[in-house]
Amino acid sequence: MIPLRFPDGDGLRVVCLGAHPDDVEIGCGGTLLTLGDARELDATVVIPTGTPERHEEALKATTRFLPGARVDMHVLGLRDGHLPAHWGAVKELLEDVAGRTATPDGVFAPRRDDAHQDHRLVAELATTVWRDALVLRYEIPKWDGDLGRVTHYVPLEPGTARRKVELLDETFPSQAGRDWWDEETFLGLMRLRGVECRHRYAEGFVVDKALLGP
Repeated sequence: MIPLRFPDGDGLRVVCLGAHPDDVEIGCGGTLLTLGDARELDATVVIPTGTPERHEEALKATTRFLPGARVDMHVLGLRDGHLPAHWGAVKELLEDVAGRTATPDGVFAPRRDDAHQDHRLVAELATTVWRDALVLRYEIPKWDGDLGRVTHYVPLEPGTARRKVELLDETFPSQAGRDWWDEETFLGLMRLRGVECRHRYAEGFVVDKALLGP
């Protein structure tokens, strides 16, 4: 595998975009834990849907997945499953966030080909708002069966992969009754991506564009 790394320095600025309160943690929670162990993080988290109860879960999750990081969270209460009907509000939210923050070292966002319409809208807008940033598109397992090939991997230590699963259960109890929400689903996908990059566990991402320097 050919290694690529974030810019050198003590800290990293990242933007985490999720259509729903648990998207970021499912898609790249292990990566955030790994980055937080290695670098000082400034994280901006944006979630356009969710109830107050779900936003409380998201806030708790952020403090657990990004311990010690400087976190700026932005939420709206738009209706789950109807985000395309609020294209303008979502665009305005993202533009406002981008205008308040420096260009990040990385933007975590859903994949463009995600089967969920809310995810696709956030994915579409991510690169229209952050045109000059590295956008890493995470994947979310679901019954639609929309998982595809990934282009980039972040290896995870076994303890980190298991910690991700523990934190998902701990911080999002409202999702525990879903038939796909369990340790086998999350560890299984991380194990598969690990096989593909010759590590025990990994998270996979799709990168549309990347600028490589000497």
